[in-house]
Amino acid sequence: MKKDIENIEDIKLLINSFYDKVKADKTIGYIFNDIAKVNWEKHLPVMYNFWENVIFFTGSYNGNPMTAHVKMHSIVHFTTDHFEQWIKLFTSTVDRLFEGDKAELAKQRAISIATVMQLKILHENSPIQQINKT
Repeated sequence: MKKDIENIEDIKLLINSFYDKVKADKTIGYIFNDIAKVNWEKHLPVMYNFWENVIFFTGSYNGNPMTAHVKMHSIVHFTTDHFEQWIKLFTSTVDRLFEGDKAELAKQRAISIATVMQLKILHENSPIQQINKT
């Protein structure tokens, strides 16, 4: 039986494993590797804090991920496929490593976060929404 996500070390394992998959993924890897050119030494600790806060409500993260993703969307033009692949990679990583209430919470939160981002990025910036704003 796998254990549940219990502490920051578990979060680091999850996030490192997840981003290893992301970097190698043909659907979204290029966004991180070639377009955003992510500095992993800086980005990973931010993601540890973000997910520690999401799972354990620690207050260890105080950023606005939406801003960075909206900016990146102006370059990449995210699609539903990008969001679906991100969710697939995240949830499969959680399932491979953990099980339990916190693991389920992590997957639910990931789906919620991706859904909200997708709605805000893809639909609020759609041509129809822009017409409705005028």
